Amino acid sequence: MPGILKADSVEETKKRKLELVEDNTEKSKDEIKQLKKKLKKEKKEKKEKKEKKHKKDKKEKKVKDKKEKKEKKEKKEKKNKKEKEIKQEEKQEEKQETKEITLNGQWSYQEHEEITNLSQEELNQFWQKNNIELKGDEIVRPILEFKHSNFPEDIKNVLKNFKKPTPIQSSCWPIVMKKRDCIGIAKTGSGKTLTFLVPAFIHLKYINPELIKSKKISVLVIAPTRELAMQTYDNAKEFGEPLGIRSLCIYGGVQKYEQKNALRQNPHILIATPGRLLDLINEGACDISNVNFLVLDEADRMLDNGFEQDIRNIISNTRSDRQTVMFSATWPQSIQKLAHEFLKNPIHITIGSAELHANENIKQIVEVIDPKQKESRLIELLKKYHKTRKNRVLVFALYKKEAIRLENFLQRRGYNVASIHGDKSQEQRIQALNNFKNGSCPLLIATDVAARGLDIPNVEYVLNYTFPLTIEDYIHRIGRTGRAGSSGTSHTLFTQYDKAHAGELSNVLRDAHQEVPEALRNFGGTVKKKEHKIYGAFFREIDPNVKSTHVTFDD
Repeated sequence: MPGILKADSVEETKKRKLELVEDNTEKSKDEIKQLKKKLKKEKKEKKEKKEKKHKKDKKEKKVKDKKEKKEKKEKKEKKNKKEKEIKQEEKQEEKQETKEITLNGQWSYQEHEEITNLSQEELNQFWQKNNIELKGDEIVRPILEFKHSNFPEDIKNVLKNFKKPTPIQSSCWPIVMKKRDCIGIAKTGSGKTLTFLVPAFIHLKYINPELIKSKKISVLVIAPTRELAMQTYDNAKEFGEPLGIRSLCIYGGVQKYEQKNALRQNPHILIATPGRLLDLINEGACDISNVNFLVLDEADRMLDNGFEQDIRNIISNTRSDRQTVMFSATWPQSIQKLAHEFLKNPIHITIGSAELHANENIKQIVEVIDPKQKESRLIELLKKYHKTRKNRVLVFALYKKEAIRLENFLQRRGYNVASIHGDKSQEQRIQALNNFKNGSCPLLIATDVAARGLDIPNVEYVLNYTFPLTIEDYIHRIGRTGRAGSSGTSHTLFTQYDKAHAGELSNVLRDAHQEVPEALRNFGGTVKKKEHKIYGAFFREIDPNVKSTHVTFDD
């Protein structure tokens, strides 16, 4: 029995142990479950806390960025406001200065501080870069930018559409503003018109404001051709009318009574050709006795056209204390003599060379051709250069009859073409020129009447159907393209009848770094000496500035 009891107790013990293990296991499972639950809760709380902190930081950062952005904006606005105030103060000071120097008409040119502070080396660089030569008893520093001028505000408004002064304007404006006589030698298309118009406006409105109220002409501009006179008048009217300055243009080819009536309207500026002006003066219809600002534009052309005596007669009718400004493309002895006689101690400005040179921006093509092939070749060139029939092309003929024949010939070929020449009335010439300028008739035939001084924008091609009588006219013809720094192309038909000009044409091409065709070289390179129109080869030019020497002999 005892052995059986012991066995039973062992079994019970084992059973009990097993129960205890199972209880512990169940208990540990619950604890683990609870622990896991607790950990999960802690993890969730930690995550929520982290997210909450991240949202808070994000919100704080957003607020901070917004604040910084606002501060930055306020700082920028404050800076802009301060700059604006400084600019307004400067502008006010400038206006005050202008008001002070224009008070009671006592305006005077004041050299800008930046120009005064320029070193001699910097000035030399500017002059060398623009190929400018100055002669005279005073070296006047140029106006490099419009801000360097102390022009009154309304005068500055005239120039607001221009980036900076051209070399002739930079050099001549300060000289003319100082009431000095001036000679400007520069190629066509260099901005000469505003070079004398801007000082003329200031002369009338600020230096001598009483002239505005005067019923007499105070400023006289003499031009060699009707077209150039009209072009100058257009600029004077456009820029002068807003300033209260009236301009008038008179020229031949129209009825005098209309011009006499216009003169009764008391213009301040008169732009005129020499012949018609002298006629009206002699008839007592035009009084220039009050002119104290005189401009001789394209003076060399006026002398070439035989107007020297007319100019002398006109100048003799102006005031002796006048200021005189002369512009020319060349500087021959005849012009030097005129300047020596009528200008008082002038300052001389040369842009480029005093000799006539072709514009290097123009591509010059010279084609030697049989005279019988010229018409067919012209059609081929127009198909090439005037393909769209919308771009501006200028064709030069030598004589009026040739211009008429070419106009009819091209009209029969279906071209929209017009012409200007001596047989056209002034109204017809004006209409043709205006149609060419506005593009309604982009193909124009012209004689040399249009070759000098005309500023027609965007002429892409110049075709010389017949070579002109002089090399100077050739240079002025092709100068109708490539104006104001732009590029252009000229194409010249050269025949055996033009061979006398082969040498000088070759020289012009070489000077402008253009190709000289072999066919042109075959004509030879002889350049005929120019003869005087009256005295021929027996004429000898004498420099009027050279003083004669007194020779004494020993007894």
